[in-house]
Amino acid sequence: MTDLLDMELGPVVAEQPDPLLFATVSGAHLYGFPSRDSDVDLRGIHLLPVVELLGLKEPEETRSRMWDRDGVEMDLVTHDVRKFVRLMLRRNGYVLEQLLSPLVVHTSDAHTELAELAPGVLTSHHAHHYRGFANTQWRLFEKTGELKPLLYTFRALLTGIHLMRSGEVQAHLPTLLGEVDAPGYLPGLIAAKADAEHGPASGAGPADARADVDALHAVLDEARLASRLPDEPTAYEALRDFVVRVRLES
Repeated sequence: MTDLLDMELGPVVAEQPDPLLFATVSGAHLYGFPSRDSDVDLRGIHLLPVVELLGLKEPEETRSRMWDRDGVEMDLVTHDVRKFVRLMLRRNGYVLEQLLSPLVVHTSDAHTELAELAPGVLTSHHAHHYRGFANTQWRLFEKTGELKPLLYTFRALLTGIHLMRSGEVQAHLPTLLGEVDAPGYLPGLIAAKADAEHGPASGAGPADARADVDALHAVLDEARLASRLPDEPTAYEALRDFVVRVRLES
């Protein structure tokens, strides 16, 4: 991971047409099971000038760039600050994981402030986000038999359970294994994933995996019902003020 963050990514940030509030690493590197051939997923917020929002053209609220660096595929996706905050308020676990990722490529005071507001958007309904992601990845695993979607399935369920219980967004699967009861074969699957991005899931039988996934879905249900997280975000006004102030100060 140190090698990843030591990559010279400053020019990438500098080349963006508008300022970035932050850029972090997401995907398999954040989840704790990158392969030697994994791509690098960079995510963040860009800040459109006011004139872009008031003009006649549709604002470029999402930007995406892919390129190759020394044989490693890089992928940068950023949202304008208003769109990103709206996604936060829609119970979107992805953007929270990106905002709170410890793998920081570029940061700012606004990044720190937004991260401090993040607990105010957490609700018990985030369980539905992680359930949906787990279901999508499980269907992909059934179709391909690959290890990657199986690990993504378990990661999503364990993140959701931990969030419901603790109020903390934790996306790192090896860390989650110390926080939530999980199948004992998962460390072996994580180790196997390091060898190949699209290798087969040979460390767990489909029937056993299905039973374990079903059991974790039930645990997620129980955790959601017992969660102390609110039903609705509590930081709407603070986030509105943040978006307006950051925009006007740019």
